[in-house]
Amino acid sequence: MATSAFRRFAAKLLADGFLARGKTTGIGYKTGYGVGGTVTQATNRSTGVTLDKLSGQITTNNASLAAEAAATFTVTNAKVAANDVIVVSVASGSNGGNTAVTVNAVTAGSFDIKVSNNNAAAGTAETGAIVINFVVLKGVAA
Repeated sequence: MATSAFRRFAAKLLADGFLARGKTTGIGYKTGYGVGGTVTQATNRSTGVTLDKLSGQITTNNASLAAEAAATFTVTNAKVAANDVIVVSVASGSNGGNTAVTVNAVTAGSFDIKVSNNNAAAGTAETGAIVINFVVLKGVAA
């Protein structure tokens, strides 16, 4: 019996370290394949960072971000193509509890992350060094 195209595709993903197997591991990159990394932002919240990995963590600078303000920075990443989807989330570090991260733009070789302090009450500034998780989902236009 011939191997189906789906089985060959799944085997390739497993071999490349993309899929984790098991009932509790879910789908994602496996540890030990060199696809993840970390970087810390220097100077201020608008300072760009470079991390040429498909997933990772970015620790922001802890410069004060006023209530209802936002800062955008560029992540330079040679693994990113213009049609990719970048997923981001706050892992930890927010002191105000109402800080959000979003991706504003994706181009070949980089993407922009916007950090928004959505605290309106009592002018609570965000002063935490926020750890942002990200993953690059490879995409195509056609």
